Amino acid sequence: MVGIVIVSHSEKLAAGVVEIAKMTAPDAPIAAAGGMEDGTLGTSYGKISAAVDEVYSADGVVVLMDMGSAVMTTEIVIEDMGDRKVTMLDCPLVEGAVLAAVESTGGITLEGLAEKIKEAYNVRKLPE
Repeated sequence: MVGIVIVSHSEKLAAGVVEIAKMTAPDAPIAAAGGMEDGTLGTSYGKISAAVDEVYSADGVVVLMDMGSAVMTTEIVIEDMGDRKVTMLDCPLVEGAVLAAVESTGGITLEGLAEKIKEAYNVRKLPE
């Protein structure tokens, strides 16, 4: 299964997104990388790297981020991972995490998930 990492400036937010995704796909390989090591807000290279290691398999890993330095720090982590199959996906964080978790447990490929996740942009909460 494709692994999923949720990167946020907030440890609680990342954990909450993982909790929601696990509610819909309990067997999904998903890990949170939120906040700094001391619990303050920010993004941690070490936490992101460890989360990728935790859910990594031959199928690869997708990383979903909240904003700003979460994106930049994730880019640096991925650059340092060399040939490992790790890719960042741009999508709404919660909707994307739920979709990624469900699709991962269904056996989708990394490339297929990258394409499918674009649907998360079209998830409407209210009717037009």
